Amino acid sequence: MPARCASRSIKIARLALAVAIALAWGGARARGQTVTVGDVEFENYGLVGVGRMPASTLDELGETFGSASSMAFDISSWKRTPTGYEGTLYLLPDRGYNVEGPINYRARLNRLAIKFTPVQPGTAPPEGKEQSAVEATLGAPILLTDQAGAPFTGLDPVKPQRPAAGEFPELPQGPNQRISIDAEGLVRMPDGSLYISDEYGPYIYRFSRQGVLQSAIAPPAAFIPMRNDRPDFSAEDPDPDVGRVNNRGFEGLTLTPGGKFLIAVLQSPTVQDGGKKAAHTRALVYAMTDPMRPVLVREHVITLPSYNEPDGSSAVAAQSEVAALSDEVLLMLCRDSRRGYGAAKRGGSLYRKLGLVDLRDRTNTLAAPYSNHPWIAPNGKLEDGIAAATFTEVIDLNNERELARFGLHNQGKNDRNQLSEKWESIGIVSALDPQRPDDFFIFVGNDNDFITQNGHQAGKDYQDRSGVDVDTMFLVFRVRVPGLGARAGYRFP
Repeated sequence: MPARCASRSIKIARLALAVAIALAWGGARARGQTVTVGDVEFENYGLVGVGRMPASTLDELGETFGSASSMAFDISSWKRTPTGYEGTLYLLPDRGYNVEGPINYRARLNRLAIKFTPVQPGTAPPEGKEQSAVEATLGAPILLTDQAGAPFTGLDPVKPQRPAAGEFPELPQGPNQRISIDAEGLVRMPDGSLYISDEYGPYIYRFSRQGVLQSAIAPPAAFIPMRNDRPDFSAEDPDPDVGRVNNRGFEGLTLTPGGKFLIAVLQSPTVQDGGKKAAHTRALVYAMTDPMRPVLVREHVITLPSYNEPDGSSAVAAQSEVAALSDEVLLMLCRDSRRGYGAAKRGGSLYRKLGLVDLRDRTNTLAAPYSNHPWIAPNGKLEDGIAAATFTEVIDLNNERELARFGLHNQGKNDRNQLSEKWESIGIVSALDPQRPDDFFIFVGNDNDFITQNGHQAGKDYQDRSGVDVDTMFLVFRVRVPGLGARAGYRFP
């Protein structure tokens, strides 16, 4: 084909795609709820898709799949199709089925092929397809191993820990001499290498794209769990004397758009700052000048949101995931616990929201006069002089009107269409709309705790005592964040 004809064909194809996008959007510009925090404006158009994977799904290792504790898209794979979108999504499970205690679950990263067919905001999906907008096909997992090839384990750490060696700090270690990890946060770098945060340390681990351990980052001393003046990484009761609360470590991990900073956030305050019933948690900011060697440059306090229990008492909504929208503003998921389908308490969630947190101009507690203090909020009371970041709501996952369009609900009947307890992961990808370059899809996934009546992990079959199957699920929202397209490096023809 002559060059001129080929060029014309490409232009026609691009024009046809632009027209198709505009028609799919419905012509006139949709309007959503707009909130501005710091340098980020956030407009929420609403829920545009739901998907689910059966709780009994087995992975290629023959073990029960589930637990979307964190997620990351392979941005280079994300593309438009004649019917919607497709690409590769990585889902990070935590320490395996541990309802009756930790097991020797081999830590891994799951790889999914995603097909996504969104609906227009405010409209109902076709009858019978209310929860099939996201189709996920499970591929081969990436096993996480140490440098000798031994898999990480979900078993609770014991003493003695693995001794410090070379550039590695003292590491949590199970009774089988393997490194213990309760993985909760995921960042996938442009070269495919991984940063994964955990709750045992709480540490941040760096893995090659093949899943081999490269390095480990220990947090400041105030974060390390201590019992009897010695590091003790066990997450079994009781809580440590100081340091991270059991099972409340680095729940959130994110890379800022453009890759300048890596940010890790504790799920709840440290023991000395009041523990899980208190509100002032901590975020660590690492400079990524050398992506192989993050350097801690700032620590900030974030005040978590609160809500009212049925008896009128106030409770704190713990942090479950973060995603950076700029160098300073985070999208954060905060929620209650023990409520929802398959959970211990009957009834729906009382608080489950996404909000914006602005770290700009907040006190850096690594600096004097706070740098030598093991606490920033003794007994839950924030020290004088500390300016903490706060949470501004932008999306309510429990919005009954939005859920009903997709056959879901929060309150009411305890059935498989009631949202499960633990929504813990966020993935953000472009709508790839050249007319709307700052429109994005936000995927939110649940940690189903591997709850099924037909499970198999670590060489054993299991049947969860709840009597139910909790599917892995995705809720997808369409939003507009001006400037994020450029910051995240998206380019349009």
